[in-house]
Order: sequence, then C-alpha cells, then structure tokens
Amino acid sequence: MIVKPFEQVVAEHGPMVLRVCRAVLGPADAEDAWSETFLAALKAYTDLPAEANVQAWLVTIAHRKAIDVTRAQARRPLPVGDIPDRPGPTDKPDRDLWEALAKLPDKQRVAVAYHYLAGLPYREIAEITGGSADAARRAAADGVKTLRATYPLEGAHS
Repeated sequence: MIVKPFEQVVAEHGPMVLRVCRAVLGPADAEDAWSETFLAALKAYTDLPAEANVQAWLVTIAHRKAIDVTRAQARRPLPVGDIPDRPGPTDKPDRDLWEALAKLPDKQRVAVAYHYLAGLPYREIAEITGGSADAARRAAADGVKTLRATYPLEGAHS
C-alpha cells in the first residue's frame, strides 16, 4: 500500500530527476523527458510496492524516457537556417558542464548522472543500464576523472 500522495513524490524527487535528465540529454530535451517520466510514473504509482525504492524506480523510468528521446532525435530532420546571435537562457556554467558531460562516452555520462546526481548505488545503476556494478563503478570513475581534467572550474588553481 502506497502511503505518500504522488504530489509529494514529485516534490521530493522531481529536482533530482530533472538533474539526471539534464545530464543525460542536455538542457534542450530535459524538461520533456522529466514530464514524460512523471506521467508514466503517475500511471504506475498505485501498483508500486510499498517497499520499493522510489528514487531508483523514477530513475529507471527517466532512463527509458531518455532512450526514447534519443531515438526520436535520430529520426528528426536537422533544421537549417539562421542561427541566433544570442545564446539561450541557460547560464554559462550549466552550458559548460553540459558540454563536458556531452563529450563523455554514453556509459560514463549515464553512470556519472545516475550515481552523482541521482545518488543511486552502482548495483542499481547496473540494473537500469544492463551491466555489472563493477562496470558502472568503473564508468563513473572514468567519467569523473575525465571531467576533472576537462571541465573548467571557476577559481580553481593548480
């Protein structure tokens, strides 16, 4: 029996799911994936066992929605035309981080997002992505090592 109202689940876990979606998909598609995640979760919430890890369940749904978005992007034609002179509303540090994350191989980016942004243990990341916990740990470590070497940290001095 589920105790918490779904609105409370969204309030508690929504920011984490959005951070994961942004890390995996980038700022342009994150909000759509976030919305799709919670629409799907709402439909299935009443069947969720009381002992279930809600956070891992939501990240699993977000992972599937991210795959759907990625597949849809591959089918989408590329628009042509004028490029705006001004950058979008995203602030520079988030864009820089997204660019650094986007350069990581898919497995590293997903492992970093799910472990460091969603707080999932490597065992659960392995269940979501279909690998082993050791492989998820290695991918996250390699991703963080690359980010430390490539992501510009403000005020950092060597």
